[in-house]
Parts: sequence; structure tokens; C-alpha cells
Amino acid sequence: MRFGLLGEHLQHSYSPRIHRELHGEEYRLYEAAPGQVEEFLKTTDLDGLNVTIPYKQTVLPYCTRISDAARRIGCVNTLVRRPDGWHGYNTDYDGFRYLLAEGGIDPAGKKALILGNGGASLTARTALADLGASGIVILSRSVQAEHPVRIDTYDRIGLYAEAEIVVNTTPVGMYPGNGEKPVDLKLFPKCRGAADVIYNPARTAFLLQAEELGIPHRGGLGMLTAQARRSAELWLDTAIPDRKVKEVTAALEKEMRNIALVGMPGCGKTSIGRALKEKTGRIFFDTDEMVEQRTGRKIPDILAEDGEEAFRRLETAALEEAGRESGCIIATGGGCVTKERNDPLLHQNSTVVWIRRDLRLLPADGRPLSASCTAEALYEQRKDRYAEFADLTVENNDTVEDAAERILEKLERS
Repeated sequence: MRFGLLGEHLQHSYSPRIHRELHGEEYRLYEAAPGQVEEFLKTTDLDGLNVTIPYKQTVLPYCTRISDAARRIGCVNTLVRRPDGWHGYNTDYDGFRYLLAEGGIDPAGKKALILGNGGASLTARTALADLGASGIVILSRSVQAEHPVRIDTYDRIGLYAEAEIVVNTTPVGMYPGNGEKPVDLKLFPKCRGAADVIYNPARTAFLLQAEELGIPHRGGLGMLTAQARRSAELWLDTAIPDRKVKEVTAALEKEMRNIALVGMPGCGKTSIGRALKEKTGRIFFDTDEMVEQRTGRKIPDILAEDGEEAFRRLETAALEEAGRESGCIIATGGGCVTKERNDPLLHQNSTVVWIRRDLRLLPADGRPLSASCTAEALYEQRKDRYAEFADLTVENNDTVEDAAERILEKLERS
């Protein structure tokens, strides 16, 4: 059987990879200009299609039947070929319900606030209503009279401080706009669940704040896999277990996550990063090298002439650039952990690995900040910060190759 994804710009889609892992049938990308959709649907011999932006409403007139959920939401993202023509479904609905369940977010009896008024917001609204939310409000930048659901504007957000579940369906915080939040979750002291349909970065600024506040939360990668699972079930008339969704999501997450290395000056971050690049084929960033390339100056000169704070600002800018990417290796400067602002830049998309090395093996030559005090004193100043930043710890007292292998082994088990 043959399936695919219909859309306008699809070069970065994860759908082929997901469907290959879920069911193994042929699945390809089909890009079409707006005026080509009708001809494509009438002439293709595919057995089923996923449909993405901007055609989820465009395909509605070509469906002989539409599922109840798709009708209530007002758009279709899955087409199944039947003897009487295309049948339309909205499996984003199933994916969003999966997102909530995986995040431990139960809407029953709770007030919900949805950010954004596009198709994803209507999907979230329908699912939340079906799961028993006691009240649902959609916030948007502007109110459209023809919108099928009553919405309010962000300038009236103070009226909804009682919200217990907050859902982001806007693109705010999505790559490459990493670091932006649609709202401040501190405005909602009763919030008990935060959901974001964005899956790149893995942890948006919205979700990082939820984590900081101790609010149960979940991003959109599992939703993406779960909606694909439901599409495949409809096409193949077979059940695919949750276990498979979790396996595929975990594999994708590992592939998308950066490996960020922190640790003392001279502990081997750059050498290990290059070894990991050779072993994995990932792109490698060294933030010290990035600073030098951007400024055309050596770091000792920047420190001597401009001071440490000026250097730290340049370092943060380099971390911001590298940290928003996916599937990369990032070697950081030894003191990046001294600035709290750098933590979310790394954790939005990275597993952070603390490289620990026997202090007696650390070189001091050419390292101006560490030359001003002993390695022991510097380590005492920073060890707690390394521990707070790190997700994993790896010793580097043997060879660089050994350390790189230990990192990959730990990541595989995590």
C-alpha cells in the first residue's frame, strides 16, 4: 500500500521517518501549489494521505464522508480512500488527547485557556470539551467575527487568572524563534497543566517555565507520533499499541536532541566533541571558536581588553545560536555555567553532559580565567553549577575515545 503527506512546503517533515517506523509501508512527501490540490486528489492512486498546512480545510469539499471530530473541528488532516471516494478524519484530535494523557494532564472539571485561534486551537478545544473541561476560553491577538468559537484578546488575559490548564497552539517559541513565550505562566497561580503543540525545540520557553514552576507539562513530539499512529490505523485497519508510539517518539527525541558538553577549562570538551562528531556524523559547535570567529579576536584578548562580562555576553550569544539547533554536538566554555541565562539555552534542545577530569590533569596554559587561581579553587566555585546544569556525568581520565563512547552508551540507556 502507498501513502503520503500533502502540503505546500514539506522539506523538513518528520512524517516519512515516523511512518516508516510505525508500519513500514511506502510513505512519501507530495508538495503541491494551492491550485494543484484538486487535480492531485482526483488523479492520485494513493491509498491514503496526511494533509498539512495550508490544505486541511482545502480538502474538505473532496471528501464524501467526514468524521464527527473532523466536522466539529472544521478541518481534515487524514484522508482514507474508500470505494465511494475520500473519507476525511482529524487525527490531530487523537494526537492531542495522547499528549494530555502522557503529560498526566486531566482536563475533567478544570478551566482551560487555549492560546491561538488557528486549526490547532479548535482541535485542542474539541478534545478538551470531550474530556470534560468545565470551561474553555480561546485567546487571540484579534477577534474575528466569523470565527466558529467565541474568543477573547490577550489584553484581557487578566480575566482568566483562574485557568487550570494552559495550552499553546501558536507558533510562538517554535524554531527559529526559540526563547519566546506566548504568556507568563505566573499569571495563572492555579495552573495544573501546560501543553504545547510545538515539538521543535523539544522544550519551549513556555514548557521550561512550567518545569521551573512544577507544573505538569508536555510538548508536541508525542502528539505528532500519535496522530500518525491513528492515521496508519485507519489506512491499514489495524491497531498499533501505545508502546510503539513511545518507542518511535523516544527514538526521534534522541535523534533531535543536542549533546552539550560542560566542564572545567581543559577537561576535554572540544576534543570529545570532535570525537562525537566523527562517531555520529552530527554537526559540531564550539562556542569559544564561535566567539573568536564572530569577533576576529582571541578570547584572551577579549578578556584582557573588554573584561569578563563582555566575553560572557558574547558566549551567551553563541550558546543562543547553537542551542536552538537540533541533533548537534556543542562544546561550551568552562564558565558558561556561571550565568543562569545560559541554562535554558542549552536545555531547550540538549542533553547536558558534565565532563569531569582529575584536577591534576587540567592544563592552565593559555586559559586566562583559570590562570588567575588554582584549578581546585575554580572547581570549588563552579562544581555545584556544573551539577545543576548537567543531565549526565562522564569521567575523562583515560582517552578521548573512551569518554566519547561512555557518553554514547549513557545516552542510549537514558
